[in-house]
Amino acid sequence: MKKYLNKSALFVLFGLIATIILIGNATNSWQKISQKLTLIAQNKTVLSLNETIIPVRLNNLGQMMLKEGVIDQGKIESKEGMVRLLKDNGSNIVITKDNASYLLNFFWAFGLSNKNEILEKGPMTQNGKTANFASTGGWSLSRGQAMDHYSKHNFITLTSGQQKMVEEMAKNIYRPCCNNSTYFPDCNHGMAMLGFLELAAAQNLDEEQIYKDALILNTFWFPNDYLTIDQYLKENSQNLVGFNPKIILGKNFSSQQGFAYIRSQVKDLPFVTGGGSCGV
Repeated sequence: MKKYLNKSALFVLFGLIATIILIGNATNSWQKISQKLTLIAQNKTVLSLNETIIPVRLNNLGQMMLKEGVIDQGKIESKEGMVRLLKDNGSNIVITKDNASYLLNFFWAFGLSNKNEILEKGPMTQNGKTANFASTGGWSLSRGQAMDHYSKHNFITLTSGQQKMVEEMAKNIYRPCCNNSTYFPDCNHGMAMLGFLELAAAQNLDEEQIYKDALILNTFWFPNDYLTIDQYLKENSQNLVGFNPKIILGKNFSSQQGFAYIRSQVKDLPFVTGGGSCGV
């Protein structure tokens, strides 16, 4: 019995020593685990298209667009996902694979209709063909014609500083479906991104955060393209997660021409179903 008690005491002693060692290393260990978890979370956010929160609120913007006819209630009654977005909502946006296309249409409508100098003085007004672009002629969910709402509604008004930031970012952010930047929003993705930039700026997000969220949106709208970009970076000992979103969204990676080059250099192309369409 005495021998048994001594062994038990020895086991307790070893347990205490192990605990002390673990406590002594806890801070460093947790920091390493935390860093890994952060990278995993970021990787899922950007690449796996998991449900992701974007710190921008739609508030009553949907209701205002319905009231002005930018979106016709009768034309979206069968689109349950769109109907939900148009309700008053003071929470941050949650984007998923299921609602990404509805968010695209929401921001398309907003970008098209909110009064802004980019639409009135930028490339969209060249040659008098504003009504003939995919982002204008292609918007079919309004009451009346799309041009009846083009830069016509003061849903939000930016300060001069916010407007300058939006213009600078718009000139740098591209989409893989064409070679134009958001400053020339001639397709739905460009117009939607313009709308997002305006709303994010109006809610006082800083440039770094907006670039991060813009990349998330583009990734949901063009999943194959950004998985391909990620694969290209991995094959060159880098990773999309750790890369500057501003660079990834720029011409060399996210324009049609830039992406075509990236794709041509990838040895092991990923495959994902789904992707962006340039129509409603």
